[in-house]
Amino acid sequence: MDRRLWRTEPISYRTPLALLLLSLCSIAAVWWWLATPVTLAHAPIDPAAKLECVSYAPFRGEQTPLVPTTQISTEQMAQDLAQLAKISNCVRTYSIENGLDQVPALAGKVGLKVIQGIWLGSNRLKNLAQIAIAVQLTKDYPNVISAVVVGNEVLLRGEMTAADLAANIRSVKSQVKVPVTYADVWEFWLRNREIYDAVDFITIHILPYWEDFPIRARHAAAHVDSIRKRVAVAFPAKEILIGETGWPSAGRMRDGALPSRTNQARVVSEILDLAKRENFRVNLIEAYDQPWKRELEGTVGGYWGLIDADQRALNYPAGVPISNYPSWKLQMGLGLGLSVLVFAVGMGTLRRRPWSPRFSAWLTLAISATAAGILLGVATDKLIYESYGLGRWLQWGGLLAAGILSPLLCAYATMSGRSLPTFLELLGPGLFRTRSVSTVLLGLTLIVTALIGAETALGFVFDPRYRDFPFAALTMAVVPFAGLMLLNRPQGGFRPIAESVFAGLFVLAALYVGFNEGPDNWQSLWTCAIYLLFGITLWRARAVQIPE
Repeated sequence: MDRRLWRTEPISYRTPLALLLLSLCSIAAVWWWLATPVTLAHAPIDPAAKLECVSYAPFRGEQTPLVPTTQISTEQMAQDLAQLAKISNCVRTYSIENGLDQVPALAGKVGLKVIQGIWLGSNRLKNLAQIAIAVQLTKDYPNVISAVVVGNEVLLRGEMTAADLAANIRSVKSQVKVPVTYADVWEFWLRNREIYDAVDFITIHILPYWEDFPIRARHAAAHVDSIRKRVAVAFPAKEILIGETGWPSAGRMRDGALPSRTNQARVVSEILDLAKRENFRVNLIEAYDQPWKRELEGTVGGYWGLIDADQRALNYPAGVPISNYPSWKLQMGLGLGLSVLVFAVGMGTLRRRPWSPRFSAWLTLAISATAAGILLGVATDKLIYESYGLGRWLQWGGLLAAGILSPLLCAYATMSGRSLPTFLELLGPGLFRTRSVSTVLLGLTLIVTALIGAETALGFVFDPRYRDFPFAALTMAVVPFAGLMLLNRPQGGFRPIAESVFAGLFVLAALYVGFNEGPDNWQSLWTCAIYLLFGITLWRARAVQIPE
């Protein structure tokens, strides 16, 4: 025990109660700020002013087109299209597989037009089959299908040459009576100008979030307009349809581009307003959130929808304020409760102690309690949105559990005069092992945090594009560890090898990731700062033999 932090005098609870009140006020103030809704000039979804068109994929829950046998029932699609008919004039499809060949018939019953997609790839026989079915659909539903999109980003994926694509487009044009186009990101239109001669109109994808140099949400609409005008100069004789544009509501930051509910609503609203003023057509991506895309693109891939994937509820009903945390009162309440519990553990620990801690001990506990109280709701929100598949639920659930336990266990250790345990106290030989239950629990929490933190750090170094930044739960766990190490660090002992290796990993990863992600990504900078703090905390660890 570090006696310098303690005084043998009657315990006074005036200081902790004052700090507790300050902690609670801070938590409430931050959540009030986080939940502040935005007010838009135009609602992103307004039944009184229907959308021009919206991309439609029918998959719900565990349904995925990545499993070829997946077949969506006509009843499920009929429900979706009846809902979409209330907010849009048209739907764009991408394929005729998985039951999507039924969309034109169902759309016609509810008054929707269809931009029929033909999915092309490297399999020539499959391409011919897709084309044959789509051509027949245009003949069966001439008053429903308004255009045919022959291929979607097949040049971007490198699955077909421009010459082969042009031949497929001309083949379809010779068999149908509706306009024919091809859809790809705008750069690939400029690189493959020969496609221009084959199509009736140009369909470009402009996704500010996915640009090589990501665009901030507040500049997204202006970027869309700038690119549209640039393509119009290159291809002046044909109409330009923006076939995909929008913004994600959840996922990792890219440079200064932040996915969020308010940013999605703002970007969609501003693009629609711009399209109305400039008189050009826009197809938004997409109608419904698509969970299956998270397997390919990470969290952000599943949250481009205007409608929730599970409840099929509008994300932004007209007239309803838009907040990033619609359940903020519950999240704030949980955070306040956790803060109170941390202080209760600290004060309860002192009931049988003959000493009174100095102000620095209470301040450290208050910082941990406040950080945990503020971030609990954020971490829980991230757990729900970022966990896809059992493995990810276990990983993020384990980190959140560590984030909740860490301030509680560190509060007990701080007021008991104990230091942060080393890995040797749990996994080492007998002369280092502890028999204290609280120390074992704290050590396990430390190990879980180190292992999950190291996995995320290595992921950002070697495969960062689709990974989420675990800044909230990681901060909840690491800040109490750092405070305990600062206050009650052992004065003797030797530096353990395991902690040194983890410390080096976290420091090096933080430096690389911070440089690689750039200075505009606050999620990255925050995560890197916690990696550094964790690395310093582990580097200061000292292993001490425990007497029998």
